[in-house]
Amino acid sequence: MTRKPKKDGQPAGKRDGSRSSARDRVFRTASELFYRKGIRAVGVETIAAEANTTKMSLYRNFPSKDELVAEWLRDHDVKFWQMWDAVSRKNPNDARKQLKAAFDLLAKHIADPKARGCPMANAAVEITETDHPARKVIETHKAKLRARLAELCARMRARDSRLLADQLFLLMEGAQVSSQIPGARVPASNVVRAANALIDGHLPAP
Repeated sequence: MTRKPKKDGQPAGKRDGSRSSARDRVFRTASELFYRKGIRAVGVETIAAEANTTKMSLYRNFPSKDELVAEWLRDHDVKFWQMWDAVSRKNPNDARKQLKAAFDLLAKHIADPKARGCPMANAAVEITETDHPARKVIETHKAKLRARLAELCARMRARDSRLLADQLFLLMEGAQVSSQIPGARVPASNVVRAANALIDGHLPAP
């Protein structure tokens, strides 16, 4: 029996009759490549080839590479806050424990030898065009992170909650970037101790 020719990289009889399989392959492949190699280093030809599909199929599902990058970062934003909220729910009435849980997550990520920093921070360095669709995603994510830190610092009754939030925000960003530099991963792993020291310095004496 003669098999039907391939389309979008799969035998026609196994395609589920929809775009979704090709779209999912493109998205998963692009997400991995953008994170591992960087946005600028990865072209649509590479993404299509790695996803076992075609450029035409890629563009049917994503209007442009820029939109694909933006979608990747939107997905990261959703997963980031799902994880943050999951650990926060374990201590709903204790802002300090919520902050500690957030920094514990960060330390765990930094310790992972396969990790390549924060997708948002990495993308912010590569994407400088103000009209790039991913810029708004990055800016919104970072603003929400800073606001969440400020809220938790205020709930702890820190002397200067906004200043402490800024310091913790910069600590998070710096730890992510430093973890990518050879020899700097160990100092970055002390991020939890550094956060605790900052918090202690802003809280009223017991």
